[in-house]
Amino acid sequence: MTSRAAGLKACAAAVAATLVALALFAWRLDAASSCEFDNVDRVVAVGDVHGAFDRYQEILRTANIIDAAGHWSGGATHFVQVGDMVDRGDDSRKVLDFARRLEKEAQSAGGRAHILLGNHEVARMLGDLRLTTAGEYAAFAGADAETARQRYLRSVTTRSDAERDQLLKDTPLGWFEMRQAFGRDGDYGKWLRDLPVTVTIDGFVFVHGGISPAVAPMGCGAINAQIKRELTSDLDKTRQAPLASLAARVDGPLWYRGLAQEPETFAPQVADILAKMHARAIVVAHTVSSTGRIATRFDGRVIQIDTGMQPAYVPNGRASALEITKGGNVAAIYVDRRDVVVTSSSSLWR
Repeated sequence: MTSRAAGLKACAAAVAATLVALALFAWRLDAASSCEFDNVDRVVAVGDVHGAFDRYQEILRTANIIDAAGHWSGGATHFVQVGDMVDRGDDSRKVLDFARRLEKEAQSAGGRAHILLGNHEVARMLGDLRLTTAGEYAAFAGADAETARQRYLRSVTTRSDAERDQLLKDTPLGWFEMRQAFGRDGDYGKWLRDLPVTVTIDGFVFVHGGISPAVAPMGCGAINAQIKRELTSDLDKTRQAPLASLAARVDGPLWYRGLAQEPETFAPQVADILAKMHARAIVVAHTVSSTGRIATRFDGRVIQIDTGMQPAYVPNGRASALEITKGGNVAAIYVDRRDVVVTSSSSLWR
């Protein structure tokens, strides 16, 4: 090969490498932009609902997100549902249907409803129904529920009457229909698999469990993309080894409790997490606040918003919403009162 040919080949290789790098950069930028939002005048976030439909509607009316008829009234507000709509409460299907409608109504009004996945939605998509209530199954039981159940039971090989009796207990009416609905091709399953796990709005990261030191370098775009892949194209692999997946790892964004439970000496790690996420604070649900009120940790850098909305799970809990305004105030909204959580003079805004 002549020196001229070698030079041309090297130049072509360099150009190709540059184009690949630019394409990768553009993909990363697009992935990040799809989960990052700026210059939002008002954000309202709610934590775990767990089928407490009536309380959910009540707190959203109080926060001026919906009107008396249950329709979007938030204008340009960005509403964030921080996961865990299902399990523990009978009305979770109502909550899911309402959230889907709210997405469309918010967008039509110039606002946004960010419905995030929680660990309970993912558990249900992976077939874990241990915390599903009788009422949740009943909501899926149509006129042919018994026929569907018998058809399923006939397809399962049993060794004894005792095994069949146990199967009957494990498959209440509506069980089969629910499994189908949350499957990869089911009505709820397809919708849920398109939902993000985390979004960042004006420097506030919203995520169900939390962002651990191991996950922070990924950023919101890569986190969302990986969990979506684990629940779709890699679903069989995820089911076989769930604890190896980002969707089910204890330090993953859906299950991590460190930001709610680590001592205040964990502050340097929190600062590092925020730096890697390019954020000022992280809003988490998943772990019920010990005070039963929206609480802050690490000088306001972590905000806990799970206050135990479902009374069957947290008897002394309550519904709540977090409001963040462009002016720099962060407030906790309850049905009977409103508390300032972080003021505009806080170091959070510096």
